[in-house]
Amino acid sequence: MPRAGPPGCPHHVNMVNPCRLRAAALTTTALLSAVLAGCGGRAENGDLTAQQLDWQDCPAPSEAEGGGSAPSPLPSGGEWQCATMKAPLDWSRPKGDTIGIALIRARASGPEERRLGSLVFNFGGPGGSGVITLPSFAADYAALRTRYDLVSFDPRGVGRSAPVQCESNSQLDVYFQQDATPDDKAERARFLERTKRFNAACEKNSKKILPHVRTTDAARDMDLMRQVLGDRKLHYFGISYGTELGGVYAHLFPGHVGRAVLDAVVDPTQDPEQGALGQAEGFQLALDNFAKDCTSDETTECPIGDTEQDVKARIAKLLADLEKKPIPGIFPRRLTETQATNGIAQSLYSKDFWEYLTEGLEQAYDGDGKVLMLLSDSLNGRSENGEYSNLLAANTAISCSDAKPRYTTDYVQRKLPEFRAASALFGPFMAWGMLSCTDWAVPGAADHPDVSARGSAPILVVGNTGDPATPYEGARKMVDALGKGVGVELTYKGQGHGSYDSKNKCVQSAVNGYLLDGKVPKAGVVCS
Repeated sequence: MPRAGPPGCPHHVNMVNPCRLRAAALTTTALLSAVLAGCGGRAENGDLTAQQLDWQDCPAPSEAEGGGSAPSPLPSGGEWQCATMKAPLDWSRPKGDTIGIALIRARASGPEERRLGSLVFNFGGPGGSGVITLPSFAADYAALRTRYDLVSFDPRGVGRSAPVQCESNSQLDVYFQQDATPDDKAERARFLERTKRFNAACEKNSKKILPHVRTTDAARDMDLMRQVLGDRKLHYFGISYGTELGGVYAHLFPGHVGRAVLDAVVDPTQDPEQGALGQAEGFQLALDNFAKDCTSDETTECPIGDTEQDVKARIAKLLADLEKKPIPGIFPRRLTETQATNGIAQSLYSKDFWEYLTEGLEQAYDGDGKVLMLLSDSLNGRSENGEYSNLLAANTAISCSDAKPRYTTDYVQRKLPEFRAASALFGPFMAWGMLSCTDWAVPGAADHPDVSARGSAPILVVGNTGDPATPYEGARKMVDALGKGVGVELTYKGQGHGSYDSKNKCVQSAVNGYLLDGKVPKAGVVCS
């Protein structure tokens, strides 16, 4: 279940999502090229800041990125350009072995004399491919492109940047169909063994990169990126987990922060348990809002329940029935309770997806699980061809390298009542998800990230009151943690994960005014 991911569509703490399913049409040769580009030799001349990027037409996405076709031309007729930046494998040995960090950009559309530099995006995850996501949503950032080159990247361990590899496609099909809310001793043992088996596969297949995928490593990559792109300051737009990455960057390099926006904000003060509990509450709030919206219009009948409570009761019954007897999904797979819960959660990331949740529930009540399974597959990075991106592998590797706590089955059992009180539907899934780092090969760095950034330029922090994956309270916590005079809070009274992509004119005016013209909004502005 969720940590956080891309704007405009459902995302992820074990829910990031590249929004639409893509066919994985990758040849063996292309895949080998991507893997070999991931772990390279030694730095030439020892000065990676002097490297020149070789921008070329973008290739089709690798399997680890999700597969599919090369990005379509820009609306203005320009082409997307891709390049690979060399970065140290181990930042404690900057002149040692290097890895390749995959980049993508769209050149600024406005006059050269008005160009401000590059605007670097991270769309969340951790584990989301920026190389894939930026072209999908470039139209949403057209105004920003008038003065910036729009740039994104696959963070280390993700996509084409030395991707973490764990299990095969067939093994992942089994993994995602497992019972993620074990009820008895035997089920708990199977769940824990399945988790350990996945983690052992990560260590076996990705031993070289696993110790070097922490958020602090990615932040150092971004500062190298800033220099290689030729920018004196880093202008940045971070969404979901991208807000944590942005906060960590500001902590490490406060003097290098340019104009930065953090949207859909991760609470930097929480440990994994607190974050999971907050997400259970957030997704429950989104489900409540969905049920209320469906039943509140007296002129239109809600097809999945007569009242708000009835909608939620019918969903609970569906999940209980699926635990006992899965229904046909996308042949030959059957829809399990776990997949249905993932599909429901995926739909709650954006109000635009509520209609698909309604359709999926209607069909599931009639014994057809295709729509909910399609939503679950999207969340898990599974293409129509049955091939998975490395979303889960990267998400697990980065999360477990960042977070120090390691929880046990006994501890989770003691915490279950608290999680169920937060959400009878999502609470148990979030609680058992805390075992994902059991027996992980690399120790976690800290209980929570340090984002204190004294001396940084102002950072605009945008919170959405109806955000399920990164609850609204996280924005205030981020402002406080960044330090006095750094974080500037903006509130959006809306629904879904993120604010700028909602297309709310008030939010976009404030963000655009800051990024394009340097106008820092007054702290405490509220948009609705």
